[in-house]
Amino acid sequence: MIYLDHAATTPMRPGVLEDMGPFLVGEFGNPSGVHEVSRRAKNALEEARERIAAVLGARPMEIVFTSGGTESDNLALKGAVYNNTARSGLVTVATEHDAVLETAYFLRRQGHEVSLVGVDGSGMVSPEDLVAAITEQTAVVSVMTANSETGVLADVAQLASAVKEQHPQVLFHTDAVQAFNSEDVATGHMDMISLAGHKLGGPKGSGLLYVREGLHLEPVLHGGGHELGRRSGTQNIAGAVGMATAMELAVADRERFRMVVAAIRDDFEKRALAGIDGAVVNGEEAVRTPQHLNLRVPGVRNQVLLMRLDQAGVAASAGSACQSGAAKVSHVLESMGLTPEQARETVRFSFGWDSTPEDGSTAAEILVDLVGELL
Repeated sequence: MIYLDHAATTPMRPGVLEDMGPFLVGEFGNPSGVHEVSRRAKNALEEARERIAAVLGARPMEIVFTSGGTESDNLALKGAVYNNTARSGLVTVATEHDAVLETAYFLRRQGHEVSLVGVDGSGMVSPEDLVAAITEQTAVVSVMTANSETGVLADVAQLASAVKEQHPQVLFHTDAVQAFNSEDVATGHMDMISLAGHKLGGPKGSGLLYVREGLHLEPVLHGGGHELGRRSGTQNIAGAVGMATAMELAVADRERFRMVVAAIRDDFEKRALAGIDGAVVNGEEAVRTPQHLNLRVPGVRNQVLLMRLDQAGVAASAGSACQSGAAKVSHVLESMGLTPEQARETVRFSFGWDSTPEDGSTAAEILVDLVGELL
């Protein structure tokens, strides 16, 4: 199987499982205890927190461990809105991941002011439009760093700066889940950053939310007051250790990743465009990550093409993994101006740290041949 669905999940990088191993079998302690078994677990947890903080240029106390990107997004947005009695609104972008959008819709149903800012045809949001959507009720603005379907990169540093310049009291959050493998993720003007372990070569069930020191969030999960009262629940020690290792490996590999994976993706894209009449790259005019390709094949339904690709040994998807298999039309593509029919002609190919040039060239050849049979 040629795996071209790394935006959905990635295989673990070499060395991650080995570092997790002791905490999956032998070191089983609960880090909240006081005896030696628990102390060993607590030491491992805090060492992982320190390693992750060093990668992000943050302080250890600013790292909150979660179960993944979805929980991190929920904690960031609900936590910011619920904690602010004077300002309890949210501004976000129409092309965000469902973890952000469904949270926004939930908050709207509760009576909070929610604004969704549109994007242009390439999937970009302008600083002017984002700032214009902020009102006296806005508590937090959320813009993802890299779109999960198209790979379109937002200049979140510029957007955060524009927001802070005019509204310094408004918090800024970014979902950087899809960006970490190829992009420098820095705290900078960010108040909160969401990351997920399994998108960067780490284990599923691991994630984090960077929370700027001094910022208080109302917890979403209530219980024993773990993570300095910000996220209750016994911590996943093995997941935290694995995520720390994966993040360090991803940063060390980033320069190679940018060059090699971009070359594989670009070669695949070139072959696909040359071999398929009318094929279109969604978001082509924008700056994209080197690993994403959102390709529209006019006249071919994506579910049919995905099934044939799977039968031929190529794994791809129709969009976000959270809505794979659903008949739902991509809100990302509709927000970029595509019709529902055009959106249903679109397939996402996403490459990763273990992709090879042979993967790309062989998959492109299979794709072109299958489309020729279907048209």
